[in-house]
Formats: sequence, C-alpha cells, structure tokens
Amino acid sequence: MVTIEDLSEIRERVQRQQGMCKHRIHVCVAAGCLAAGSQEVLRALREEIDKRGLGDRCVVKGVGCLGPCSGSPVVAIEPEGTVYAPVQVTDVPEILDHLGGQPVERLHMRSDHPFFKRQLKIVLENSGKIDPEEIDDYIAAKGYHSLYKVLATMNPAEVITEVIKSGLRGRGGAGYPTGLKWTTVAKTGQQQKYIVCNADEGDPGAFMDRSVLESDPHRVLEGMAIAGFAVGANHGYIYIRAEYPLAYDRLRKAIRQAEETTFLGQNIMGTTFNFHIELRLGAGAYVCGEETALIASIEGGRGTPRPRPPYPAERGLFGKSTLINNVETFANIPAIIRNGGAWFASIGTERSKGTKVFALAGNVKNIGLIEVPMGISLREIIEDIGGGVEGGYELKAVQTGGPTGGCIPKHKLDIPVDYESLAEIGSIMGSGGMIVIDERASIVDIARYFMEFSVSESCGKCVPCRVGTTQMHNLLSKIKDGKATTKDLATLEELCEVVKAMSLCGLGQSAPNPVLSTLRFFRDEYEAQLVEEGTTEHSSEGDEK
Repeated sequence: MVTIEDLSEIRERVQRQQGMCKHRIHVCVAAGCLAAGSQEVLRALREEIDKRGLGDRCVVKGVGCLGPCSGSPVVAIEPEGTVYAPVQVTDVPEILDHLGGQPVERLHMRSDHPFFKRQLKIVLENSGKIDPEEIDDYIAAKGYHSLYKVLATMNPAEVITEVIKSGLRGRGGAGYPTGLKWTTVAKTGQQQKYIVCNADEGDPGAFMDRSVLESDPHRVLEGMAIAGFAVGANHGYIYIRAEYPLAYDRLRKAIRQAEETTFLGQNIMGTTFNFHIELRLGAGAYVCGEETALIASIEGGRGTPRPRPPYPAERGLFGKSTLINNVETFANIPAIIRNGGAWFASIGTERSKGTKVFALAGNVKNIGLIEVPMGISLREIIEDIGGGVEGGYELKAVQTGGPTGGCIPKHKLDIPVDYESLAEIGSIMGSGGMIVIDERASIVDIARYFMEFSVSESCGKCVPCRVGTTQMHNLLSKIKDGKATTKDLATLEELCEVVKAMSLCGLGQSAPNPVLSTLRFFRDEYEAQLVEEGTTEHSSEGDEK
C-alpha cells in the first residue's frame, strides 16, 4: 500500500528541489495567458536564464491560472511573491535584472492589491503554484493525502458525515446540499453506481471550471475518488465540452499519472477500493449542463432532459444510481477531508458555507478568476477586487448566474453574495459567472441577448421552452425596435410566468429570469421604448408618433 510516508517523501523531495533554487519563476499556462503569448514568455525566460548561467539559482515552470486575467500573460516570482502583468517577451531581460532586488515597477502588481488581499482560496489554493501536468507537484501540495486519509482511517459513513458537517452546497447552480445528495446515493443499496463530474460549463463569460481543470486537474480526480468511496461507486465519468481542449488534455494526462501511481484504477493505494474515471466529450450544447440531458449524452443518445422523478440518485446513468456534482464541488472535497467539515462550515454565512469561485468579466478593470468567502458583498467584489468600472463609466448592473440569472442594479450592491440573498432579489448564484454592465448598455438589449441565447440553446423537447423563448425573443425585439405597446409588455410578462412554470428542465424554467429581473429594477427602460396602441414606431427623440 502507498503509505503516508511515501507521500511525504515525494513532498519533501519536491520541496528540497525547489529550495535549491533561490528564485522560482511561475508563468501562467492556462488558456487565457497562453492565448496572450505566455508560452513564448516561458521559453524566453528559460533561454535567457541558460544564457546568463543562472540555472542553479532560478527555475522556471508553467503553472495554472494566477487570477488577474486582464493582465495576461501573468508571471509570478517566488518566494518574493512578486506578480508581473502583463509580461511580454521583451520584458524578460529586465525581469531577470531585477531578481532579488526592487520589482520592475511598470509591470508590478503589488501583493497588497485588493485583487489578491480580499480573496480566500480553497478551490484555487494550488492554482498558480503547481505545474498542472506534474503529479509530484500536486502531491507536494498535500495532494492525494485526503484520499489516503479516507482509505486508511475512515469508513464511508464518516466521509459523508464530514461533507454534511461542512455545509457544502452544489456549486453547479442549484445549491443543493452535497452531503444530502451523497447520502441518498449511498443509501440506494444498488451494486452498480456511478460518479459523474459535470464539466459542461456553458454560461457566456464563465471560465471557472475550465480554469480549475487547466490549473489543478488532480484535485478534481481526488474529489471524485473520495466520493466514489463514500457512496459505493467504482466508476466515474467527467463530461467536458470539446471547446476545452487544454483542460481535456490535462485531465487525460492526470488520469494516466494517477493510474500509474495507484491513485486511480484497481486496488487504489494497495487497498481493495477500485475507482476508474473516463472522459466524455460534449458537443457544446448548453442544455447538457442539465444533469438528465448530460446523462443521455454520456449514454450515447441525444442530449435532451428527462422528466424527474426518478432523480439520477435513484435511476441515473445506464439506469443506475448516479451522483452528479460539478467541478468546483468535487474540488472542495480534498480540503474538507483534510481540514474537517467544521473548518469549512466556519467560513461563509449561516446557510451558504465556504467560498465561491467567480469569473469576473464585463466592463470591470480587473477581469479575472477570483475566489471569495460566501457573504462578501457584491460591492467589495466589484469595487475592491474588480477595481470598479473600466473607463470611468457609472455602473448600471451586475449580471450573475449566467444567461438564466438576473441583473442586480447598482443600488443593491451591498447585498451579501450568498444563495438566499441573490434569490431574494430575483437572481441566482449559478455556476459563478459575474458580468459587470456599465451605464452605456441598454437593459432591453441585454435581456434580448440572453433570450437569444436561450432560444438557440433550447433542445426543443418541450413546447413551453421551444415556443415560449422564441416568442419572448420576438417581443423583446419589438420593444427594442420601438414598435411594441403596453399590451406587448403585458404579454411578455405573462409568457415569462408560463415558460417558468411549464418548462421541462432548468434551462426553460430559468430562461425568463433575465427579463423578470430587469423588469423588476429597470422597468422604465422598457416603458420608455413603448408606443401607443395604433402607432407603429417610437421616435428617436423619445416622442411617440
């Protein structure tokens, strides 16, 4: 059996190797920075270090997302904790000239910058620190120690108890209690069960799950293996969209490495526990983020939702009991087992525990990947971490929850970011997309854009969603074109309620959210574009013809 001593030996060896170098230069090689040229920066750093004969003092390695994506490519110098962004190949000599001295001021992003200081990292604790393609780097960061702890010292019921204690809720959007879901699957008594990781991240502007998989893939594998042990499953699938080739490649390498070192496969760490993981590529259909549609796609069928009940926990993949969680949920598990459920529950609010990863995007100064404690205010995220609206414009709204979420107006910025508070004002947590909208944007245009997304992504299986979203889009277009009346607006509101109540799955049920939330807080923008009955067009000056 692989022992804790074996893991500690690997950890000490990696730390010893790192300690031999005075400076460790980390270059982000996640998708965003790669697109901005980080691979060229990485190569230039290595070549310049060789040229200067600094190989015994400096080591350069590619790491996962460092966070401030608007400054790509991002480079960090350890142990100094110096962050440079954005870095070009031409900056490399100057960066090396300043090693051990004052940072290059024009590139320096201070460590006391609110973007870093206001965050609390659990899921992202290894992002930007480890090489995602080196399993030893993950082990050195206490990776697979939680799986060892589970197999060597705990029984399945004790594992589930810790997850229940943690108060962790599913990070895929609905916020269902993770421990309760695990308990349901564990109690089914079926011989064959499955674990499914939902990595079909489809929200416009969202890149949380992609970044986690690109930056720390072993963490998700470890979380899935622990889940398999807890509920009695020996087979898992990761359903990942084909648009994420880098995440897919790193997952594939990670699975192979984990199998070679007995962290996955038969007789894990020399025990009788077996757990295998396979990858399944999705074709990019948004509806496949819905768990029953995802199951249908893994089974080889068309990705359309199925009526529930029965729920996947009772009758899921191939008709068997199935536990489905998303990437971020599984990525929380190793830390919960390592530190205890009570530790996790001490973070956040009374009903929303732990942290949440967000993809902060839109017209904000500091676009990037962030992780914050539940309960932090939306204002702290936008103004402190995000640095406020880019270009000196006034904030109009913050859109959370993806295309089926809601728009939160400026005067609600002080609400705490948790499941309950967001729901109270007509939005949702969703999987973590957060888009900042400034005063120049038309709210009707935004609602129409998200409805257009829902129309194109509707699978068409149920009439309320297929027809209802199309009709809502038509009415929004009519309002935008200055041809709608108060009667049309009333019809739009009525349709929202019908689609919400009658659609088969979550996509249709939540598709009206952008309209309902913007009508709640920005109704005047809709009404300003209406015309009187019998007229045909709204004048450009705002007068009705």
